[in-house]
Amino acid sequence: MTDIVGHFLLFTVVAIGFLLAPLLLGKLLRPKAPSPEKDATYECGEPTIGSSYIQFDLRFYVVALLFIIFDVEVVFFFPWAAVYGNVMQLTDSGLDLSQRIQLSEQLLTLPAGSLSLTPEMAITRDAALTLGWTAVVDVLAFFGVLLVGFAYVWKRGDLDWVRAVAEQAKLSSAASSASDQGMRKTTPQTAS
Repeated sequence: MTDIVGHFLLFTVVAIGFLLAPLLLGKLLRPKAPSPEKDATYECGEPTIGSSYIQFDLRFYVVALLFIIFDVEVVFFFPWAAVYGNVMQLTDSGLDLSQRIQLSEQLLTLPAGSLSLTPEMAITRDAALTLGWTAVVDVLAFFGVLLVGFAYVWKRGDLDWVRAVAEQAKLSSAASSASDQGMRKTTPQTAS
């Protein structure tokens, strides 16, 4: 028990050291040349105008959330690809028995220290082929759900960063063309 507590305390001290060392090193080495421009508040590329108690545009939050959602979901493709690669190796008919047993042990994630698989327990070529097709269907369903979500977000206009400006430009151009046509009808043309 004392051994575990010692390791835990050592881990805590090292973690605190790793956190404090860059902060202290930066405080000692960085130049100290304050100026009004360097001390000015800076937030997300937006110039600070007025009070700090203003509501930021919701587009910042929407884009950040959408990025996190789609980014995290795409990360799930990597473990799938690793497992799928091993399964497709098992479909090779030229694979010898020792390699088949080794790949089967990797896919079945047997606990450490357990006995090796027997040749009868190894994943067969037909079972690997079935597993491979199941994996393809699963990832296509997952990707389909991602695409449906992406299409929904796109259709709603959440990806249009300058949506308000584009809509205003359309309205102003429609209004100006309508007023131009109205002025042409009302103004008499002079003969030269």
